[in-house]
Amino acid sequence: MDIFVLKCFFLLVLHTSAYPAAARRERKNVLFIMADDLRTSLGCYGDPVAKSPNIDQLASRGQVFVNAFAQQAVCGPSRVSMLTSRRPDTTRLYDFNSYWRVHSGNYTTLPQYFKSQGYFTMSVGKVFHPGIASNNTDDYPYSWSIPAYHPPSFTYEKKKMCKGEDGKLHVNLLCAVNVTEQPGGTLPDLESTEEAVRLLKSRVNDDDPFFLAVGFHKPHIPFRIPQEYLTLYPLDQMTLASDPDVPERLPTVAYNPWTDVRKREDVQKLNISFPYGPIPKDFQLRIRQHYYAAVSYMDAQVGRLLSALEELGLADNTMVVFTSDHGWSLGEHGEWAKYSNFDVATRVPLIFFVPGDNEAGTSTFPFIDVLRESVHSIKSGKVRSRLVELVDVFPTVSYLAGLKVPVQCPDISFQVDLCTEGENRAYAAPQGQSERTPEDVAFSQYPRPADAPQENSDLPDLKDIKIMGYSLRTWDYRYTLWLGFNPKTFQVNVSDVHAGELYMSADDPGQDKNIFNNSDYSEIMRKTASLPQTVGLQMRMKLQFHYLTAGMKTSRGKP
Repeated sequence: MDIFVLKCFFLLVLHTSAYPAAARRERKNVLFIMADDLRTSLGCYGDPVAKSPNIDQLASRGQVFVNAFAQQAVCGPSRVSMLTSRRPDTTRLYDFNSYWRVHSGNYTTLPQYFKSQGYFTMSVGKVFHPGIASNNTDDYPYSWSIPAYHPPSFTYEKKKMCKGEDGKLHVNLLCAVNVTEQPGGTLPDLESTEEAVRLLKSRVNDDDPFFLAVGFHKPHIPFRIPQEYLTLYPLDQMTLASDPDVPERLPTVAYNPWTDVRKREDVQKLNISFPYGPIPKDFQLRIRQHYYAAVSYMDAQVGRLLSALEELGLADNTMVVFTSDHGWSLGEHGEWAKYSNFDVATRVPLIFFVPGDNEAGTSTFPFIDVLRESVHSIKSGKVRSRLVELVDVFPTVSYLAGLKVPVQCPDISFQVDLCTEGENRAYAAPQGQSERTPEDVAFSQYPRPADAPQENSDLPDLKDIKIMGYSLRTWDYRYTLWLGFNPKTFQVNVSDVHAGELYMSADDPGQDKNIFNNSDYSEIMRKTASLPQTVGLQMRMKLQFHYLTAGMKTSRGKP
């Protein structure tokens, strides 16, 4: 009994060490900002190329999680996973073609939970993935108090809007435009910012707390952005990815052939061979230039939104969350786009600002115009190094806003409406104690229709999925198994191993040297063959991983 009491006291100390008591007791408004396809290419994450002063400013006043990972590197599944705090194997959404409330379980979402607690909930832009995956309503009225807003100009996003060298309009990947020449003289993220500010103004004199989610479309392709942002990244100063070649020992099933990029007219003109044919280096540089320019354009919209929050007097009682649904490859491993288990595709920015938790004693967010002002490096606030996952966002935001944290889900939770498969990350390690713990693990997964790259490898429909790549990220390694998968029963065959990957972070931070050994793994399979069927896949992979790396740790002098 005494040990139990001491344990409870220790956990209480952990939870109270990060945020002042007054900041925790009061229910706060929530401004939840999500970017689309944004990797950690931000100044506050140490990227020397990126110009993102407004997000960096937010980071300087908040907590920055530098090791946050998505559960599946594609929009719809990742967003549903994050907003329900359930992993893809629980939502059973691996593509865009089903609605979780019908397909798997009537799971409560993050905004729905806040709505049930008296919050006025609003959605602007791309929060849920639009379409079937959110019931063609963005999950209204369950998640939102009013219908979700989508910018009208997004209608043109996939149409011929990009002026080519021939003077004609095309459906291009690279699409920097003169905004005044676009339909309505605007772009989707500009419209979303305006609507979000309008909604903030409408809540100034309302007593009920609000939850406003704003989803920006950039830097998602096509790079239809204001052309002036390209000037921030002169082409002669851009560089290629440090590892632009397909790794020699990369299993074919692990490779994504970036078919959505290939479909754009300007890419088709390059006549690139499928699936591995490299993009010409000069065009690679232009893709990287446009991606970074799209990041700066999106950053400016974040800045305008935060500036409005401050000007309206709402910053003192509004917590701000900034994150992305997943990352995006910019030529690493010879890949472009998401659709993989590599860090560049799964690692995301995750920033929390909580009023009252600001060492600088201010919560101001003056807008920084990156096109007209010199950008100086801004030191991040509290840097959190723990490995965390996007399923942790739901319980963490709930706690920080002053609500009760949902209970942990049981192993099988299809019949449980409200629970979390993540953890509340709103507490820090005691001063002087490292946040790096051996138990830290982040899980991601990605489906494939076949062992070799084919036309639908990046985004297979559920019925076509034959293989599921489960990936375990620890401090020192990324360990991935590609296992047989039955799309009718959603069952994984742990003995049907199509390929394996193992990367050592210290020697191979880019994850280019696969040291997975089939004979070693066969021995481990024999050791774990007697595990009961009730042992879940995550625990099974953890045990296998510890067996696989035990010898490596010993040889490197680790305990």
